[in-house]
Amino acid sequence: MTHAAGNVRAQVLLIDDEVEHAQTMADALRKPGHICTVIHSLETAENELRNGNFDVIVTDLVMGSPTAGLEVLKLAKAHQPDAETILVTAHGDVPTAKAALQGGAYDFIEKPLDVIVFRNIVQRAADTVMLRHHNASLRGQVDAAYGFEGIIGDSAAMRHVIDTIRQVSPSTIPVLITGESGTGKELVAQAIHRHSKRRERRFATFNAAGQSESLLEDQLFGHVRGAFTGADRDREGVFEFADKGTLFLDEIGDMPLSMQPKLLRVLETGEVIRLGSNEPRKSDVRYICATNQDLKAASTQGRFRQDLYFRLKGVEVHLPSLRERREDVPSLVRHAVGRWCADLSRPRVEVSDPAMMRLIAYNWPGNVRELLNVIHRMVVTCSGTTLALQDVPPEIRESEGDQASEGVGSLAGIGLDRLEKEAMRQTLAMTNGNREQTAELLGIGERTLYRKLKEYGLR
Repeated sequence: MTHAAGNVRAQVLLIDDEVEHAQTMADALRKPGHICTVIHSLETAENELRNGNFDVIVTDLVMGSPTAGLEVLKLAKAHQPDAETILVTAHGDVPTAKAALQGGAYDFIEKPLDVIVFRNIVQRAADTVMLRHHNASLRGQVDAAYGFEGIIGDSAAMRHVIDTIRQVSPSTIPVLITGESGTGKELVAQAIHRHSKRRERRFATFNAAGQSESLLEDQLFGHVRGAFTGADRDREGVFEFADKGTLFLDEIGDMPLSMQPKLLRVLETGEVIRLGSNEPRKSDVRYICATNQDLKAASTQGRFRQDLYFRLKGVEVHLPSLRERREDVPSLVRHAVGRWCADLSRPRVEVSDPAMMRLIAYNWPGNVRELLNVIHRMVVTCSGTTLALQDVPPEIRESEGDQASEGVGSLAGIGLDRLEKEAMRQTLAMTNGNREQTAELLGIGERTLYRKLKEYGLR
């Protein structure tokens, strides 16, 4: 979608089995600059809607079948969710068209067409789609610049994570967050809670790792007075504490096998029984769990109950390691620099290109947590206004030999064009899209860079 003479120029799909009428509509829309695709059957419409990309869809209501237009509307909602659909109808079919508005149609217009009215309806629909795209773009830019709920990254992998968070948050479906240590699993859990209907209630965190079964049971379910030596009063467990809110069970893969049936029972019944009591207590909790283990493999090997695994895995959110999304490193570095400079009440420092390139190239076994700690150290020890290569800790600065030997195996068999594209993509990310700097760092001319960007479809 583009602008033309102050108006939005839209991609319009016109569907009408009356060829002459379809052409009349196309002529009316092409005059102000809209781009029209004209077809004449429901079957052809299905193919276009599945494979094309449209902003506005205009369809006759009756084409062989009295509900053909409604079928088009249904297909449009499934395959062109961002588009708006307008129905063209005879006077006698107006009630059906009005009902279609409740099914998601944008508007309808009666035959014979008033060309001016028709153009205005299509233009309003195009403006609506344009505004929606614009708002989504602004939201994406804000998320990329400032992070989504503290989650920094504009890579495809992180955009998928953020989209999934937005989708699952309003529901009560259990969420299993997987990924290596340090990737930000608790941050994702907090984001889900803050975007849920339970945001005004408690977000309770419980780590299942490194505790004895008796201590785990007491902390999860609580106890009554006299349940064991030293139990001088009743105590609620974390399930009761988080009632009506969200419970984040971290390192769930480390929970002892003997405790897992008790946890499964609570998840299935919504009831907890305190130690020393036979009285069940209701607990209405939304569960989010996290692990750095492969629970599917663990359940196959008998180290984790399969029925519990399936219960916890309503939706899985997998967080990629930092080495799998190197293009996010510059944004994370800039975020961390701003954070630590503000914390130290010192002027913001810049990051030199050589230092940034070294940070991007490092494998970050500790992921985001390690990067934040390294940047904190660099900001604290930096005496100037720029973080230079010598400010990068030696264990990272001098790791190039290991990187090189590791890279040889990982690059074997990969085509030169793919390597070139990846180098451009990562350098663009590092320079925040600055083409002049990108060309300079890659050692090529700007005109060559522009040509290559177009060739590889890079922004």
